[in-house]
Amino acid sequence: MSCKHIITVGRQFGSGGRELGKAVADALGIKYYDKELISLAAKESGYNPEIFENVDERATNSLLYSLSMGIYNIGNGYAPMSDMPVNDQLYLLQHKIIRELAASPCVIVGRCADYILRDNKNLLRLFIYANMEDRIKNAVKIHNVPENKAESVIKKTDKTRANYYSFYSNRKWGSIDNYDLCINTSTIPREAAIKMICSIVE
Repeated sequence: MSCKHIITVGRQFGSGGRELGKAVADALGIKYYDKELISLAAKESGYNPEIFENVDERATNSLLYSLSMGIYNIGNGYAPMSDMPVNDQLYLLQHKIIRELAASPCVIVGRCADYILRDNKNLLRLFIYANMEDRIKNAVKIHNVPENKAESVIKKTDKTRANYYSFYSNRKWGSIDNYDLCINTSTIPREAAIKMICSIVE
């Protein structure tokens, strides 16, 4: 199957969005980017990847600082990159990298990719969600989260992702207005979801 599309995947923690995105990329024979974006940003910046891993998909702690640095105007030159919090440096680097990667068909998970690439005509924006019971099972099985802490970890992670998305895009994370297709993995089996996404791309 020939694919010209860029597919972005927003996902609730434990919904299986990352795994679904990888399966779609494999089915379409295109590149897949998730944690790989951290490695690419670290390579470009010279930072140790572990520094970026600790702030990945987390908004900066200081909203006023970022506003004063003009973070909402990408590349405006108000402040040297080195003067920005690491969170903002990572966002700017990933913003640049995501735009470069979008020159070829690929699947990109998280990192406001749907917002960054909003003007791309070949963009398919997905949001993956599931019920809490299934998300707890996945958190325990896939992410090795202790079962007695799974629900709190899920809620905390979702809140962090929502704050990140809202901060850098000024949009509401998970709002249907921001996506072309929202999939409930609690009711739609993975294989059916893969076929649906591939048929839309085709």
